[in-house]
Amino acid sequence: MTYSMNVSLDGYIAGPDGGFDWTVPGQEVFRSWIEEIRQVGVHLLGRRLYETMLYWESAEQDPSLDEAGLEWAGLWTRLPKVVFSTTLPAVRGKARLATGTLAEEIQRWRAEPGQGDIAIGGATLAAEAAALGLIDEYRVRVYPVLVGGGVSFFPQRERRVDLDLVETRTFDSHVVYLRYRVAR
Repeated sequence: MTYSMNVSLDGYIAGPDGGFDWTVPGQEVFRSWIEEIRQVGVHLLGRRLYETMLYWESAEQDPSLDEAGLEWAGLWTRLPKVVFSTTLPAVRGKARLATGTLAEEIQRWRAEPGQGDIAIGGATLAAEAAALGLIDEYRVRVYPVLVGGGVSFFPQRERRVDLDLVETRTFDSHVVYLRYRVAR
């Protein structure tokens, strides 16, 4: 399972005010997200990330969307999603509300042959997966900004996790992509 998010240099996915306007990707970074989502077979999301991503469920109708945006929207809408929420009564598109625990949902998807990567998004949900030892890769796009606090990318657990660097890339926008595999 992969945990992939944009992050500030000081380790936050959202600033103290909850904002993440500093994560607007340039074309090169956006293209990397498109290539990554092509490998995903299911995306597990927490409620807040699900609500943030709802725009993409109907974005293909947005006349201002460029070719890359249309491509992302098409991939996102066809992607199966499992949403973990105790407050949402229903979800839209190819999403469904989780019926089991996080570990049960992951086990269910891992049992499916050849379905692609299992991706997880949202700091709270990813922290739970990390505590259970279920994350195989951490993928971060580090933005050249210090936001000084907010929602941390990394789970705040008192548990050491050794990582092996698998890939790096620096984009024209000075965003740095780091891909780490959990050393097991």
